[in-house]
Amino acid sequence: MKLLALDTSSMTATVALLDDDKLIGEYTLNHKKSHSQKLMPMIEELINSCDLTPKDIDVFAVSLGPGSFTGLRIGIATITTMAQALNKIVVGVPTLEALAFNLFNTQGLVCPIIDAQRDLVYTGLYQWIDGRMLEVMEQQVLHIDELITRLKEENERIFFVGDALDKFYDPLKDELREQFCVPPKKFLIPSASSVGEAAKVKIQNGLVSDITPIYMRKSAAEVQYEERMKGRE
Repeated sequence: MKLLALDTSSMTATVALLDDDKLIGEYTLNHKKSHSQKLMPMIEELINSCDLTPKDIDVFAVSLGPGSFTGLRIGIATITTMAQALNKIVVGVPTLEALAFNLFNTQGLVCPIIDAQRDLVYTGLYQWIDGRMLEVMEQQVLHIDELITRLKEENERIFFVGDALDKFYDPLKDELREQFCVPPKKFLIPSASSVGEAAKVKIQNGLVSDITPIYMRKSAAEVQYEERMKGRE
């Protein structure tokens, strides 16, 4: 089974090709160009470099969010358009789950944190047991202080991944002390190969569902619009 996966939930754009249990190629750009400019050229280059054509792809997978609203829309629209044109299935993977897959079989807890602005984070808590990832805390939006309070209840090491780690590194380290763990930097950002691995598990478990973005909160534009409307009442 050849699977094409991508993640555009952050500034990082990442695309991967997997063939059963083998990663045959991955292309990642952590650059300020917009996803609309770089995504299709990345996909085309990766497929061509692997001596394949789009028709060779059996399954498509995409990160559903939370994350950048615009990035998510671009990624989901791109992958669903390709899949529909080829009459292939699409598997959606929550971004937080995909980030936890970066640390496959880690001993301890994995806590992805994505910046949601205003000292809020998109987060969840996961644990690997015998090669299976279990959800310890459901994905949600929390103030960083609330998250720290919740994590202090755990009696294990906690490995953090995600783009909010730089922003909240000091309070997390100061408050959690010995619990606080950080993996090598390459594991901190989204990885399309992790999206692909998570998608394979969902296929095996029959968990393929509608491709709906996971926003978890309103966009800044929506909040500003509602505030303007309230001011006119």
